[in-house]
Amino acid sequence: MSKKIAFLFPGQGSQAVGMGRALAQSFPVAADTFAEADEALGFPLSKLIFEGPEEDLRLTENTQPAILTVSVAAWRVLALHGVEPALAAGHSLGEWSAHVAAGTLSFADAARAVKARGRAMQLAVPAGQGAMAAVLSLDPAQVAEACREAALETGLTVTAANLNSPGQTVISGALAAVEKACLLVKAKGARRAVMLPVSAPFHCALMQPAQEEVARVLGTLALTDPRIPVAANVTGSLVTTAAATRDALIRQVTGAVRWVDCVQALVAAGAELFVEAGPGKVLCGLLRQIDPALKTLNVEDPASLETTLAALAAMESAG
Repeated sequence: MSKKIAFLFPGQGSQAVGMGRALAQSFPVAADTFAEADEALGFPLSKLIFEGPEEDLRLTENTQPAILTVSVAAWRVLALHGVEPALAAGHSLGEWSAHVAAGTLSFADAARAVKARGRAMQLAVPAGQGAMAAVLSLDPAQVAEACREAALETGLTVTAANLNSPGQTVISGALAAVEKACLLVKAKGARRAVMLPVSAPFHCALMQPAQEEVARVLGTLALTDPRIPVAANVTGSLVTTAAATRDALIRQVTGAVRWVDCVQALVAAGAELFVEAGPGKVLCGLLRQIDPALKTLNVEDPASLETTLAALAAMESAG
């Protein structure tokens, strides 16, 4: 493939019961990926992914390894068809998938690490005390200003957590502070502020205990320099070393996901085509919001694989 391809890997929220099952039924390399996850974790994650129940799949400590597994299966099936990325990025949890694809750490190590990450994030804030909300159609600087005002008024934590696109910023923090910030952003002209169905306030200072646990877990793992540059959520720039990766994956837990910056860094590095590997098409949608001219494809099942391979073949023949 002559075009420079960037692979994108989704984060939490893209999960659905049954995801990846058709890939596993069609490709032994995908089936082996699910079996590898089951073995690494010592419990039948694949059965939970394929059959549910949904409330168990939604538990953060299950959701994270589940999405990682489906994403790695999709990446491996693409590799089987000769489609390899020159660059990669992942949204929050997806940054771990990107580093598996980049060879920075093994899939089994990543599966165990993100299960521990999910459990630590779940435990960092008691249920019902934290919240997240999506703010639509308001300049990110004004969202940040509303968060500062809400934090001052309530004396509680609230901050911009995901800078997803110019028109979508997710905020995170203590419930009362997030609710106050939602009122303030609407007063500043936001089209909507929608509370999200999440189990914890990710990517804010309240996640500090989880960040310490992720640092401990990463300290036990062998990382190597990535084969390809990977965009780091916390800085929005590309990492090319094991040391920078470790730092980025640790700081990411309390830091904001600078997704717009990540995409711009990939474009600046020459990315001409983006392929989302894993469940759903959330990142394809965000890319269209960031820059409608960017070409996006996705692979989550045999049908989307076929569409993507056909599109790649057509681009190749068109030169």
